[in-house]
Amino acid sequence: MDLSARIKELAIAQGFDLAGIAPAVEADGFPRFLAWLDQGMHGEMAYLARLDMAHSHPASIFPEVKSVLVTAINYKPSQEEKPAANFGRVARYAGGADYHDILHEKLNRLLEQIRSLQPGIEGRGVVDTAPLLERDFARRAGLGWFGKNTMLINPRQGSYLLLGALLLNIELTPDPPFETRHCGSCTACLSACPTEAFPQPGVLDARKCISYLTIELKGAIAEEFRPGMGDWVFGCDICQEVCPWNRKPSPGENWREFRDPAMERLNLVELLRLSEEEFRHRFRDTPMWRPRQRGILRNACIALGNTGNPEALPDLEQACLNKEPLVREAAQWAIDRINERFSIF
Repeated sequence: MDLSARIKELAIAQGFDLAGIAPAVEADGFPRFLAWLDQGMHGEMAYLARLDMAHSHPASIFPEVKSVLVTAINYKPSQEEKPAANFGRVARYAGGADYHDILHEKLNRLLEQIRSLQPGIEGRGVVDTAPLLERDFARRAGLGWFGKNTMLINPRQGSYLLLGALLLNIELTPDPPFETRHCGSCTACLSACPTEAFPQPGVLDARKCISYLTIELKGAIAEEFRPGMGDWVFGCDICQEVCPWNRKPSPGENWREFRDPAMERLNLVELLRLSEEEFRHRFRDTPMWRPRQRGILRNACIALGNTGNPEALPDLEQACLNKEPLVREAAQWAIDRINERFSIF
């Protein structure tokens, strides 16, 4: 077995569902990325624009890079449950441990194993936080194609995929890139988006995306988008839920141990009642820490306004006294929305 095949075999043994190799070249999608930034579709994610040119080539992260090993883990859950009243939904990737930590640990262990195969091998693991266009290299490594919702879709695993990459200083045999898109005339993902975040197939306007609104946006969410957010309190999976390619793949067994079903459906009223210390203890080591408590409370208030349960009014009224103006405004909006729905004055 040659070195490239052995490395991919080790990746699968480490708990990844997919592994492929791409050459360390300029990212195919870099010009599209710059055009996307120029149109302001990244919203307030200033870090993307600040490091714009760094996204052109993986050498900006690891100057000695010659090959990119791209890995993926299927995180599709085993079952779907409809949330109960006053419960909010969390994007499936966030229902448990922080994937950054888990994938980094796996990549570091994998790198140690690769080093033992041949003297002089060095590398760096990348999980979502370095300026690497991971999906571009995943496609080039043969892992899948870009859906019209911009997600990477693998014909066997679907699109519920967590991507990681190892930048290596050795020449490896690249896999054939995935050239064919298998979406055909399907536009299910585009039609299902409640905030119309896709101006055209394959282009996401993050400023309208529920994931961006609930996670990355630090200020108030524009009222025009709030009804479309439904009961999502962190992230969104709608464009993946409706994708036909996600019907047949089996649940992600390699991710099962890191899932916490209790984190995928959150009691919105309980969220409003958490003290700062309780919130920190519960969410500090999870993806939900990113928007901090003020962001999660903002989202919870909007979700309660959309679910329209008048039983939440006392807690929303209490939230109107929160020290954060962001939370107070969202709570009052939710109260007004519930009162309007039930004509409670």
